[in-house]
Amino acid sequence: MRLPMVDCRSLIEFCKAFEQHQNSYQRNNAHLHSRAHHVSNKKQTNSLAHPFCEHSPLAAIDVVLLLLVLGALGFLTGPYLKFVAHEVLPIICYILVEAISNAPVWYVVGVIVAFTLVIVTIAVWEFLDMQSRKCGKPYCKGLRKAVEFDIQLESEECVKYLPPIPTTAYGMKPLELGEDHKELEAELKRMAPLNGRTVLIFRAPCGCPAGRLEVWGPKKIRRVKK
Repeated sequence: MRLPMVDCRSLIEFCKAFEQHQNSYQRNNAHLHSRAHHVSNKKQTNSLAHPFCEHSPLAAIDVVLLLLVLGALGFLTGPYLKFVAHEVLPIICYILVEAISNAPVWYVVGVIVAFTLVIVTIAVWEFLDMQSRKCGKPYCKGLRKAVEFDIQLESEECVKYLPPIPTTAYGMKPLELGEDHKELEAELKRMAPLNGRTVLIFRAPCGCPAGRLEVWGPKKIRRVKK
């Protein structure tokens, strides 16, 4: 069964972007470690502080412009707010006090009943909405729009202590990804740790797993010492 919302091409591009980001992160870490042996602590502090101080004149101009805009807004809306506070609000308060003083108990009861009905209506609506989103599987969370897939990188130790999961567990069905299947497996294999695996889990909109793909990483042959 082909999953309707699976876009293998975008998933492959995501894997490539992740690999590039991981490689650049490792190169940056190596570069920083090499610089740490040649650059003093004072120079490192100055180099780190320089990018933040570089745009300080522009930041000051932005603050001044913001204050000017707020001042103009207050100047324009000040008379209207003053009119509402001195003319409109006293009339509304007088009408409410006169109405409540004639029958205070019924107004209090009406407010409490209306507030309770609103809370109950919202709770019932949310409950029915969540029940309608559930797919019927046990422990279904009934999410509105869950992520389409999860990628898990499992190391050799993690795989060793994890119990084997059948392909059809949790109602998951075998995947048919079409022509991009081999390319996707190649990208997932690059992401997998040594002697580990990459697990790709496709999820339905409710959050339940709808498909699972396991791709093992490169194997490291252990030499036995004689």
